[in-house]
Amino acid sequence: MTDVADVPDAVDVPEATDVTDMPDAAGIPAVPARVGVVGGGRMGVGIAHAFLLAGAQVVILERDAESAERAQAALVTAARRSVERSTTQEDEVALRSRINVTTDAAALGASGLVIEAVPEDLDLKIAMLATIEAVLPDDAWLASNTSSLSIDLLAAALTRPERFCGLHFFNPVPSSTLVEIVNGSQTSAALTDAARGWVHAIGKTPIVVKDSPGFASSRLGVVIALEAIRMLEDGVASAEDIDAAMVLGYKFPVGPLHLTDLVGLDVRLGIAEYLHSTLGERFAPPALLREKVAAGKLGRKTGEGFFTWVD
Repeated sequence: MTDVADVPDAVDVPEATDVTDMPDAAGIPAVPARVGVVGGGRMGVGIAHAFLLAGAQVVILERDAESAERAQAALVTAARRSVERSTTQEDEVALRSRINVTTDAAALGASGLVIEAVPEDLDLKIAMLATIEAVLPDDAWLASNTSSLSIDLLAAALTRPERFCGLHFFNPVPSSTLVEIVNGSQTSAALTDAARGWVHAIGKTPIVVKDSPGFASSRLGVVIALEAIRMLEDGVASAEDIDAAMVLGYKFPVGPLHLTDLVGLDVRLGIAEYLHSTLGERFAPPALLREKVAAGKLGRKTGEGFFTWVD
């Protein structure tokens, strides 16, 4: 599981009046009363934060005590900032009372929904999902935050694949408004409908896509990022100017190289390699990307990628 860095400030999220799965006054299902997140890195903490503000009790599962302590501190900090910025009507004491960070998978057992958010490693995700499913009640829902791996492939080791889907959040979670719901071939319509409700309840917008390499968002986003890296490699323009072309010319919120630094060059490389193997040469990773990953220049989390970062 990934380490935790600083967590961005929260965005406005409607406060749930009911933390059960019953519909609210607007007819939109509230979030489950208890939501588990596996992996307490930047992404996992962001997901937990979103459900916390929507009224859920959240449980983060981490691999060891040190990682759990970092995740706890990051989520508490995010909750405090939400109170300070008035993006929640609750006080910090109330929010903290609904936070639990643990190293014991059994603590997820009472969850109505668990979202796996470990690194993009197929074997790791398959093993983790099977472990989670084994401790969940039969009526619980399970999801993966994978940005590119096949939902059907991940579901192959599960005994209840109809209760499993992809919930692809975007980084940074607090300021991103999109969640991609990915349906596997066995994902139930009931889960898709419930997932739409959860996404609305945390103040974001869902799109629904079928299981396909890279889904919709990663497939489009990665091809743009890879071409931007090739342009930098070829000396077409500086990183700053390539990004400015997309921000000013196409109204991207951030440029593709800046975003790659936020996502992590190692993460981007892993996704590109998977898409290359499934969709062909147009997703072949540029040499410059491989060189930077080999040199440990992974973006914001290491202080240098295509840009230099000082937190």
